[in-house]
Amino acid sequence: MDRYLDMDPAVYQAIQNNKPVIALESSFIAHGLPHPANLQTALEMIELVRKEGAVPAVTALVKGRIKVGLKDLELEELAEEGGKYFKVAASEVGIFLSKGTRGATTVSGTIYGAYLAGISICATGGIGGVHREVSRTFDISQDLIALSRFPVAVVSSGAKIILDLKLTLEYLETMGVPVMGYKTNYFPAFYSSASSYPLENNLKSSREAAEIIKVYQELGWKGGLLFVNPVPREDSLSPEFINSIVDEALQKANKENIKGKSLTPFLLKHLNQETEGECLKANISLLKNNALLAARIARAYYD
Repeated sequence: MDRYLDMDPAVYQAIQNNKPVIALESSFIAHGLPHPANLQTALEMIELVRKEGAVPAVTALVKGRIKVGLKDLELEELAEEGGKYFKVAASEVGIFLSKGTRGATTVSGTIYGAYLAGISICATGGIGGVHREVSRTFDISQDLIALSRFPVAVVSSGAKIILDLKLTLEYLETMGVPVMGYKTNYFPAFYSSASSYPLENNLKSSREAAEIIKVYQELGWKGGLLFVNPVPREDSLSPEFINSIVDEALQKANKENIKGKSLTPFLLKHLNQETEGECLKANISLLKNNALLAARIARAYYD
C-alpha cells in the first residue's frame, strides 16, 4: 500500500499516535470554487481544523500516489491550475494512479483515500446524490455508494441543491447509510439551511456524534455515517429562490448537452453568477462550518 499512499508526516504521526485527523476533499478547490477564493477557503478550513487540535489532510492524486495531507505549495498549485486536475471518484483512483496523472478527489474519492489511510472523519461541502431527471439520465453520484462501503463518517451540508434531495435521502436509506442531523430536524439543502424533508435522527453535540462513531466501530459496521450540518443561518438562501435558478440552469445544460462530471461545476457556476456571488458566499461559509464541526467531533472522539 505504501507504493500508492503518500501521507504527510504530520498526518502519519497523528494517526499512529491516535490523534484526531480530518480528511478534506480537493475537488472543491480544483473545480468547485473560483480562484483565489478556493485557496483562501482551503487555508481557512485548515486553520479551523488545527485550532480545534486536529490535523487537516487535504487529499489528492499527485505523481501516481494518493497524497493525504497536501503541502502549502501543492495547495497553491491545485487552486491555480485546477483545470489541469482530473475529477477523480473512488472507482477511478486506480486508473489515474496507474497513469500517474494529477487528480482532485471528489467526496467518494476522498472517503476512499481516508479509509486507506486510516482516517475516520471527512469534511466536505455537500455530497453528490441522485440528480434531477434521474429517470431519464440515471445519474446517481458515487458518493452515495462510497458512503455505504467505507467506514468513514462524513460531515456535509446535506446534498447539493442541484440534486433531487428526496430521492437522495431514499437512496441513502436503501444503501443502509445512517443519516443524522446536527442541531436540525430537516435535511439541509446545501445553500439553504433546511429542506422540507424531515430526518428521523438528530444530534445535539459533537460529543454525541463522536460516541455514535465509536459504537458503530465497536459493532464492526462496514459502511459510513453521514452527519448533516446546515449552512449558518446568516448565510442561508431561500430554497424557492435557488430552485428557480436551478431549473433555468438545468434547461441551459440540456440545450448545451452538458452532462456527467461537467454538469455539477456548470450548474454551480451558473448559480453563483445568477445570485451575484451569494451562492459562493454560502458555499464558503458551509465549507468552513463543516470543517469546524468535523474537527470538534474528532477531538471529542479522542478525549
